[in-house]
Amino acid sequence: MLISPRAARLAAALSILVVAAIAVGSALAAHSSHALRTRRAALTSLERGVLTDINAFRQARGLAPLRISAQLDAAARRHSEEMAAKGYFAHSSANGSAFWRRIQRFYGSSNRGLWSVGENLLWSSPSVSAARALQMWEQSPEHRKNLLTARWREIGVSAVHVVSAPGTFHGLDVTIVTTDFGVRR
Repeated sequence: MLISPRAARLAAALSILVVAAIAVGSALAAHSSHALRTRRAALTSLERGVLTDINAFRQARGLAPLRISAQLDAAARRHSEEMAAKGYFAHSSANGSAFWRRIQRFYGSSNRGLWSVGENLLWSSPSVSAARALQMWEQSPEHRKNLLTARWREIGVSAVHVVSAPGTFHGLDVTIVTTDFGVRR
């Protein structure tokens, strides 16, 4: 097949444009992915407030403050998002497995002399403040016990807002908060 010089130049120019478009698209995708990871690495103002209020509550009672754990944070985020997407509210995962098994996938326990985790959940419509979240947990004996467990050293905090949440949430706008507590030595 014979190609005219003009057609060859057009084909070359077109291939350069395609390569350039792919490079720009890849760069934008990488930037978006990096931006998403960066945004998730930073706590939202509600999550920061929950952490601050929990630590103030603990310190007022002579307990050590908790530090953020990326692994517990990921476990908490995953659970909040799963509950929001599937329209249920429970410590168990959607497949029925115990909360500690879900957390263990993120916050490993192998080769540890001490490994222990706990979890507090809440949901409110349409939103909740950090102070109100702490107040709700204080009023529940099981959740209060988690707040006051001396062995905890780390925490993951996730707050997810969902518009028209399904299932248990009856189509309401809701905020779901998960805190995962842990220690490993």
